[in-house]
Amino acid sequence: MELQGRNVVVTGAARGIGAALAQRFHAGGANVVVADVLDPNPVADGLERAIGIVADVSTEEGNIALIRAAEDAFGPVDLFFANAGLALGVDLTTPEEDWDLAFAVNIHAHRWAAKHLIDGWLQRGEGYFCSTASAAGLLAQIGSAAYTVTKRAAVAFAEWLSITYGDRGVRVSCLCPQGVNTDMLNSDIGGGTDVVRAAGDVLEPAEVADVVADAIATERFLILPHPEVQQYVERKANDHERWLAGMRRLQARVVGPG
Repeated sequence: MELQGRNVVVTGAARGIGAALAQRFHAGGANVVVADVLDPNPVADGLERAIGIVADVSTEEGNIALIRAAEDAFGPVDLFFANAGLALGVDLTTPEEDWDLAFAVNIHAHRWAAKHLIDGWLQRGEGYFCSTASAAGLLAQIGSAAYTVTKRAAVAFAEWLSITYGDRGVRVSCLCPQGVNTDMLNSDIGGGTDVVRAAGDVLEPAEVADVVADAIATERFLILPHPEVQQYVERKANDHERWLAGMRRLQARVVGPG
């Protein structure tokens, strides 16, 4: 998809990867809705063809309201980037409300957005759904059960969308970065962020956004700003038992026995 003249929505866009995506899409010629539960206007105000919308995507109603506001501002949504995400919880003792919120933002928000966009896209014969999952969605996040499970689900949902609608004009991409210099990486997700930093380069959000723009131009499904993640996935597939044993050793080194 060429970005020029397209109408794009980016959630979780007040900072980090989302802000960089909004800025990169705008630089490519798109009209951009900068959406976030935080104030999105510091990002939107710096862009000529953009508006900021305060949106809570943890509910279906919040997603509906965001899509309607985006359509009112620029017209039908061409590209929806479900980037908003949360890193909550550690293990089985994590409170139920944290599990619920992680599921709501990291996966249900994707489902709700797609649910209310898909009919229009099928009628027009085109549309693009992108989501931010994580390398954890392909592998695992040491020290965070909720993050691992919900990001794995995000990858699976994106795959299902592509399989189901890919031959009917709907394009799908799934972003799975490793370490990116954001508030999430600089927090402590059960000690596992130390493993992420040690596993490869920590990229800046703008670097990730450039990789994403290139992937969207070629309509590539899996977006891996850290190419080594492909190698990790292949090793996991080739010898699952060895991969699990290695991950247990890392777990013991970083956070102690489970």
